[in-house]
Amino acid sequence: MSAVTRPGRVCPLHYRYPPGTLTQKPVIVADTIYVIGGLYGNRPALAAIEQLAAAEAQPVTMVFNGDFNWFNIDPAGFAAINTAVLAHHALRGNVETELADDDDAAGCGCGYPESVSDAEVERSNAILSKLRATARSQPGLRQRLGALPMTLTADVGGVRVAIVHGDCDSLAGWRYDESALRNPGGIAAAAADCTATGARVIASSHTCLPVAVRVDTPAGACALFNNGAAGMPNFAGTRFGLITRIAISPATTPAALYGTNIDGIHVDALAVAYDHAQWQSEFSANWPGGSAAHLSYHQRIAGGPGYGINQAMRQGIRISAPLRKQLLATGGIPS
Repeated sequence: MSAVTRPGRVCPLHYRYPPGTLTQKPVIVADTIYVIGGLYGNRPALAAIEQLAAAEAQPVTMVFNGDFNWFNIDPAGFAAINTAVLAHHALRGNVETELADDDDAAGCGCGYPESVSDAEVERSNAILSKLRATARSQPGLRQRLGALPMTLTADVGGVRVAIVHGDCDSLAGWRYDESALRNPGGIAAAAADCTATGARVIASSHTCLPVAVRVDTPAGACALFNNGAAGMPNFAGTRFGLITRIAISPATTPAALYGTNIDGIHVDALAVAYDHAQWQSEFSANWPGGSAAHLSYHQRIAGGPGYGINQAMRQGIRISAPLRKQLLATGGIPS
């Protein structure tokens, strides 16, 4: 069996979107959107996101762009996460797609590239297998997951937003991985996606590491924001998740880390400062030492990946005003 057809690495044909999917009339019209990718079953992170939304001056439309399930193999946790998420706009990631499918040929459906080890791929397949067993015990929720769309489009202040899980071709696409956006070819492909979809903002996740970049197109600048993970640390030495805020008003919260402006629309990465102790307890109860998820994720949950915020901020992305003020006050950056 070739590497690209192995469970966990294969990207099934039905993960690809029909032509024109992302050029349709926006489903969501809002002044402020939170795009929440990779919640991974983290209930404390969900509570922290709800608190961020409650502190906004204007109502927030929450959009969960897939993989809101992962570590929540306990029946109560599975029910709680899905009941809460499905009360909002949501699309399915590879996790939800595979939970609703009886065919396990795709494994976790992650479409992992060769840079991810075989051992890690196998552990992800094992996690999905245990989670699928939980999902099968709750057929009503499982059916609702399978009925979710693979993409969504939004209008924020007249600016078109394309919301995907992977990339603009496939639910499990990796073209918005931070490594793919290091080279001119990757940037050109992202710009082409903006042109093809008519979107001025593309919001993604899937690859587990955040990246934000501003690209030029014939229609003007376009922003691509991959939030990495809402339910896990994204930077070395940290214990907060990350979401993407898209709004007609600037982000004034201290949670704002970096962002850009597209035709008057503010696009920012917000830190999700969840209760780490509570999450560590819930995670360990489901995934004790030696388990697949513990081996793959415990180190990251405890102290973040080997990746820095400076690596996530690419061309055209600026540090947020609240964070800059904080760093100036502590001597972290020059005035």
